[in-house]
Amino acid sequence: MKFGVVVFPGSNCDADCNHVLKNVFGQETVYIWHKDDSFDVDCIVLPGGFSYGDYLRAGAIARFSPVMKKVVEFANAGGLVIGICNGFQILLEAGLLPGAMLRNNNLHFRCHDVYLRVENANTPFTNKAFAKQVLKVPIAHGEGNYYCESETLEKLIANGQVVFRYCNAQGEVTDEANPNGSLYNIAGIINEKGNVLGMMPHPERCSEKSLGGEDGKVIWESIIAYLERGANRG
Repeated sequence: MKFGVVVFPGSNCDADCNHVLKNVFGQETVYIWHKDDSFDVDCIVLPGGFSYGDYLRAGAIARFSPVMKKVVEFANAGGLVIGICNGFQILLEAGLLPGAMLRNNNLHFRCHDVYLRVENANTPFTNKAFAKQVLKVPIAHGEGNYYCESETLEKLIANGQVVFRYCNAQGEVTDEANPNGSLYNIAGIINEKGNVLGMMPHPERCSEKSLGGEDGKVIWESIIAYLERGANRG
């Protein structure tokens, strides 16, 4: 399988994603510069960071990068896309996912481990997890307060598009476990087709024991397994 990690001016987790995919999972991985207008990969990764300095608002300028036109086309054609932190914000700005990101409700940048509960284990990004599984994954953001209109939230819930929710270590979804005020404790969602995932926590930062945890591996393992099944069917 071949992964493409998009690099925007201000990206700072691109090397982390590249390292995990290439050196931990042995996958062919290439960098895709934000000005590139073509690529040939099986999965696109929009990494975390501060694209274009987060001017205007997080992801607002990156959404107009030349590469994003191709990313949108790739996603609309069914290609797998995962946006992590700033990547999630870019997916929202690009209209590939519904809703918007607000400033954290405490107005502080939050950088620490959180717990996530897997709400939908039947996606290309979570098929190696199980429903209600609790993952310990770090966050690092100032604008992770997910918001959408009530009608959109109802649709997300009904369609199983809420993939991850902030919870405590026991898997209980509580206000205290919510680090940013995100609506419905949302930490990650997918589109209606199920091929585009946005999540605020950083699985690439917890995919090796040397980094203190491996819970993030289940996301990468799920993507690889999904792509390999597709390749075998082809």
